[in-house]
Amino acid sequence: MGQGGLMRILALTGLLAGLAACADAAAPDAASRPVYSGVTTQLLEGDLVNFSVAVSGGTADEAAVVAYATCAAAQYALIRGYGFARHLRTNVSETGGVWRADAVYTISPALPRGLRTIDAEVTVADCADQGIPTV
Repeated sequence: MGQGGLMRILALTGLLAGLAACADAAAPDAASRPVYSGVTTQLLEGDLVNFSVAVSGGTADEAAVVAYATCAAAQYALIRGYGFARHLRTNVSETGGVWRADAVYTISPALPRGLRTIDAEVTVADCADQGIPTV
C-alpha cells in the first residue's frame, strides 16, 4: 500500500472515531431523561378539557412539562374520536425540581379557529418520536 492509501485510511479512522464520540455524546443516559408522572384529566364543559401533568428529574423544565400537556391533550382528543385540539392556556409552576402544568384545551372534530391549534394524530406521533408519553 502506498503512502497515499495509508493517509486515507488514517483519515477515515480519525473521522470514524470522531463520529463515534459524537454519537456517544448525543445519546442521553437514563439519568438525564425527565420522569413523566402521569396525567389527570377533567372534562370541564362540553369540549373544554383540563390537563394536569408533572415532570421531574433529568432535563425536566418548563418546555418539557408544556410538551407533556400537549401530548396528553392530543391523545385525549383521539380517544374521544376528535382530530384536533386548541390550546387555551397553560399555567406552569416548579417546586423542588418538580415541574407542573395546568393546561386547558378544547377538542373538536374539525380544525378549530385560532393560532394555537394542534392536529392530534400528527402530535401524538411526534410525542412518540420524542419519547413523551400520552394519556
